[in-house]
Amino acid sequence: MQAIIDYFATIPSSHRALILVGGITFFWVWESAAPLFRFEYRKWSHALLNIFFTATTIAVNFGLAFILLRASDWAVANRVGLLFLLPETAVLLQLVVGLLVLDLISAWLAHWVQHKTPLMWRLHLIHHSDTNVDTTSANRHHPGESVVRFAFTTAGVLVVGAPMWMVFLYQAVSVVLSQFNHANITLPPALDRALSWVIVSPDMHKVHHHYVLPYTDSNYGNVFSVWDRLFGTFMSLERARLVYGIDTHMDPKEHATVGALLTMPFRPYRKPGA
Repeated sequence: MQAIIDYFATIPSSHRALILVGGITFFWVWESAAPLFRFEYRKWSHALLNIFFTATTIAVNFGLAFILLRASDWAVANRVGLLFLLPETAVLLQLVVGLLVLDLISAWLAHWVQHKTPLMWRLHLIHHSDTNVDTTSANRHHPGESVVRFAFTTAGVLVVGAPMWMVFLYQAVSVVLSQFNHANITLPPALDRALSWVIVSPDMHKVHHHYVLPYTDSNYGNVFSVWDRLFGTFMSLERARLVYGIDTHMDPKEHATVGALLTMPFRPYRKPGA
């Protein structure tokens, strides 16, 4: 455990980048060799579009990172947060509680609020507009949404009282799990169902990307599946019935270029299901 703490306490930026790139590469190869769906698309063109928004996400997080660092340092220095209610020697318990609550606030709650708040939903639309969900779709976020998610992450750090090593560890797990559950891959159904009792599996998350309600408003989790099961937002759907995208923006002209996606939140649209 101490080796993990020491590593993530001093993890170089190059290693964090390697985790991101390595994950995309691994799942890219997997989905190319054994895809769940054989999309009729230019995989590289689709990837470059999504990687543009991955780059903007990285830029936003890098530009605001000092806020996260100061929030963590302040919480630890002032012993503010849930971790300080636990025994200091129970490091494993602190890790489990910390990761669970960070995931609740920075992922599940942030995602739920984005679906329930009209302004934030407009920013989140570009993620749901992808009609060919694959591993590159994981970080297809509008820059405005990246700011919103960063704010929830900061709130999560303060509530938990998370030291930066725990924040970096959670972010590494979150990146890889998001790439995993967006990847165009198929696991044996029994294995996927078993995984979905602990983590967000590919089948579980892909239900969230089905193009119509009520499935769009389900399975908000990113790492742990417990929150969707606890709050009653868990749903399942047969793989054969999946249709990706969002019913309000199914025209490729609306979601197939950088310009269209950047301006999507500012264009008129009808409500989902209307």
